[in-house]
Amino acid sequence: MPMLKRPDGEIYYEAFGKGFPVLLFAPGGLRSRLEMWHHPANGPRRTWCDWTEVLAAEGFHVIAMDQRNAGRSRTAIEAHHGWDTYTADHLALMDHVGAERFHVLGGCIGGSYCLNAIRLAPSRVVSAVLQNPIGLHPEHPDYFPQSHIEWSAEQRAERPSLDPDALAAFGRNMWDHDLVFCADRAFCRACPVPTMLLPGTDIPHPAATSAELEALLPGVEVVREWRGPDHMDKQRERVVSFLKRHTP
Repeated sequence: MPMLKRPDGEIYYEAFGKGFPVLLFAPGGLRSRLEMWHHPANGPRRTWCDWTEVLAAEGFHVIAMDQRNAGRSRTAIEAHHGWDTYTADHLALMDHVGAERFHVLGGCIGGSYCLNAIRLAPSRVVSAVLQNPIGLHPEHPDYFPQSHIEWSAEQRAERPSLDPDALAAFGRNMWDHDLVFCADRAFCRACPVPTMLLPGTDIPHPAATSAELEALLPGVEVVREWRGPDHMDKQRERVVSFLKRHTP
């Protein structure tokens, strides 16, 4: 299995296709893993494109991963960990595959991973596609802190040696923030790379967050009707066109 060695564990990833690199961040919250891009063999199809297949077929080198402590990736969980810990993994992975500059595309929590990658490495990220981004829902502010408690219980059931205080501190580092949790409005207003937004509509992916990102991000392209089988072709065409236009 392709593994990236990190100082505190291992990150599983897969690569698809050849061409300019695109780093994918899958949906799933802290359970974000690359299989979430694939349509299930049995059952209803995802409401989004499998970008591992689509972008590889369109001439991109696609890198998809299981985030730390999701899927086949296992690392430590420390009290000081947070968004920047994930971004350090992401940049190390792109170093590992030899990609100095790259696009980012993220679904769900991946939208925040995209924005944090831009914040920490603006010279490396060429453009970003934010699909169904998470955010602080004005009527459900406890959604992510409560979800973190459930996730922490799963982690401790698998690894009883994990420190509950470290898990709780990690949760505060992740979720005790506004908007998209990893970046403030001033950063979004001055975002230095081209962005595309596929808006969210529910509690973890609030319409209010997407509306604010649309107002803040300079020149953001918005694809309003993107979700589900009736819009799959449009979703594919708009995202592929955006990435190709911004490929150096």
